[in-house]
Amino acid sequence: MRDTVRNIFKKCIPLCRAALGGTLRLRSGQAHECVRPYAFFACLILLGALVACSKPPQPETTETPQPTGLESIPAPDSSMYPNFSDLTAWKNPYLVVREDGIGFVDLSNREIHLLTQEEIPAELVALPSSAWPYGRVVLVAQAVPKNPSEQTKADLRKNRALLLGTLKELDVQVREAP
Repeated sequence: MRDTVRNIFKKCIPLCRAALGGTLRLRSGQAHECVRPYAFFACLILLGALVACSKPPQPETTETPQPTGLESIPAPDSSMYPNFSDLTAWKNPYLVVREDGIGFVDLSNREIHLLTQEEIPAELVALPSSAWPYGRVVLVAQAVPKNPSEQTKADLRKNRALLLGTLKELDVQVREAP
């Protein structure tokens, strides 16, 4: 290994000298004239000009948040949340993740309206500002599946992930139900 490294350095040093305008001694003892310094520096200047004329990297564009319709709802105030021992006292929107969709709990009569993922933003935006006494936060619970198969569990995880993504896009915080 050590001899290989020495051989590489023995070959590189004469080549570097030759590149700077010297002569290269061949094994046969003949001197071979190499690149002159002016040609070497002309190549460096050309390379520098090409780099200088290249297009600079584009700065990252920051996305402006799209209006969601919920901007008038204030930020959440956790000091106003009720204790979790009494979930019936929750007054903000309440969503239940189910294997067949998302249940929207009507707090006036405790009915659950089944929604698709696409209907959630419109349903939340349609609520009056009085439906958001704690600010822009919703309570999310997960229903216990009737048939706890692997497919049902996968559907629950998928619906939950889609719901949380939708709520994040809407800039709505999530409070997890125990």
